Amino acid sequence: MNQNNDVVQEIKSKNDIVDVVSEYLPLEQRGRNFLGVCPFHNDNHPSMSVSREKQIFNCFACGTKGNVFNFVMKKENITFKEALAKLAKRVGINYQYSKNQEVSEQHQELFDAYKLASKYYQNNLASSIAVKAKQYLHDRKINDDLMKEFEVGLSLGTKDDLTTLLTNKNYNLTTLNQLGLSNGEHDAFINRIVFPLYDIQGRIVGFSGRIYEKSNLNKYLNTKETPIFKKGMTIYHYHVAKEEARVKNSIIVMEGFMDVIRASSIGYRNTVALMGTAMTSEQANLLKRLSNNIILCFDGDNAGCKATLANGNQLEELGLAPKVIALPKEDDPDTFILTYGKERFDALVDNAIYFSDYKLDLLKQGVDFQSDLEKTSYIHQMLLELSKIKDEIRCEIILKRLAKECDIGYNTLDKRLQEMKKQEGKRNSIDFSLASNSSNAKNKIEKNKFQKAMQNMINYMLVDEKAIQLYEEEKQVFPDEDYRILAEEIAYYYHMHGKISVSDFYTYALENEKLQKTLDLAVDDVIMELVTKQGIIDCLKVIQEYRLNQEIKRLTSKMEKEVDPLEQAKIAKEIIELRNKER
Repeated sequence: MNQNNDVVQEIKSKNDIVDVVSEYLPLEQRGRNFLGVCPFHNDNHPSMSVSREKQIFNCFACGTKGNVFNFVMKKENITFKEALAKLAKRVGINYQYSKNQEVSEQHQELFDAYKLASKYYQNNLASSIAVKAKQYLHDRKINDDLMKEFEVGLSLGTKDDLTTLLTNKNYNLTTLNQLGLSNGEHDAFINRIVFPLYDIQGRIVGFSGRIYEKSNLNKYLNTKETPIFKKGMTIYHYHVAKEEARVKNSIIVMEGFMDVIRASSIGYRNTVALMGTAMTSEQANLLKRLSNNIILCFDGDNAGCKATLANGNQLEELGLAPKVIALPKEDDPDTFILTYGKERFDALVDNAIYFSDYKLDLLKQGVDFQSDLEKTSYIHQMLLELSKIKDEIRCEIILKRLAKECDIGYNTLDKRLQEMKKQEGKRNSIDFSLASNSSNAKNKIEKNKFQKAMQNMINYMLVDEKAIQLYEEEKQVFPDEDYRILAEEIAYYYHMHGKISVSDFYTYALENEKLQKTLDLAVDDVIMELVTKQGIIDCLKVIQEYRLNQEIKRLTSKMEKEVDPLEQAKIAKEIIELRNKER
């Protein structure tokens, strides 16, 4: 952790987690802990426990957990340093933070170049030479206020104005070419309306230029990928939408810049657009950080339908239940709002359907119910989708509708659905390792006794130094790599600071994503309440038993392959000795 540890500890100690969480959602005291509705997944029931004693929160439904820093980071969608500054200000501690602190001098030069280029483009659009460009934007119902809000600009028809300006500001051509602002000794963007692209912190990292006069050139020209601009990790309007998403508890994903600008003009500032129609895993995770309530609103044509399906599936893989606004085939969000107005779009947002229902509706389209083959295929696809829906009541309603629609017995369909769910469960089961990165994994795995012993031991080590001491005295080594690394880090932290607490260790793990994911899987409030010396010893015995079993299996396999009787006898002796230890 790069921050001064004393400052971090002071900020954390003065921000009681119960008080901080209470500023975001109502909490009700239940015994020693406080319960509230978790803001990190879609739910109406109190499933999040907040412990004043341990200074941690834990949602028993979605598995999200951590200390006060983790909560503010997740809720506000900000970095650790930003959360540190916010909490410092809350309790009157003088802690200065600037986003520029995180930017290297080399990258700061790149950001500055884009900022200067943006001002140049905006000045062009505000000048008398921009008559045609402004007329085009006015025809598209983009007024001057929207142009200013979205910092729209104009690149001129001349070939080297921006390049000359920047080189006169001591930028070299190599840097300008690397940034995609210049092409050789000429401007990269010529005679185009220019939309700036921002990173999630609101810094300009590139541009998208659109032609506005008749031309054979591509409609859009985007900045190439650079050290600070990665298309698959960029989402248009994210830096603005993240604040609105927190207020409105939802985020609307659209296809293009004009869609976002139009939606913003009628009050929907919680809107974003992908850099293309295909959502990357990085973009999906960024959206998940904004809200669990994600609404997809793509064009109504076939391409938009395909994009909705692909992106909806991507979000479902993250454990989300996105919704869909299905526009008429001839419309995109921009044209729909212009044609029908705010009230009609409000109605679409209010009545957005679950992505799972959207898929089910699509499956029915074009099916010939007079054909047994098509009907059978349709039923199979419907059951496949139903097997992914966890809400049993919804499943039953849809299943009854399907039975009536296809004139087939409900029990027959239900039997087949249950078989499919069992098959799905087997495919999703995982082995001894912690291969899953999902924070829900702990709740989904039926752990064997060795897994339970490792998890219990980790929890004991996080709240009781005696567990760390016994772990080291026994020279214990966990068989699972992720848990082994976590245990070693806990021991290291204890020796560095002379004490241990789960809340403090969460701060220590903040900058190591893999370590934090393993920590999330391991931490269990219930286990922490049951620490006894005998419990610690029992855990160590179970883990040792597993290691002995694995060694016995290895030696048995080795003995079976050995042809020399003397070597076989040596191996057999080793196995006997291990079995005696086991007893």
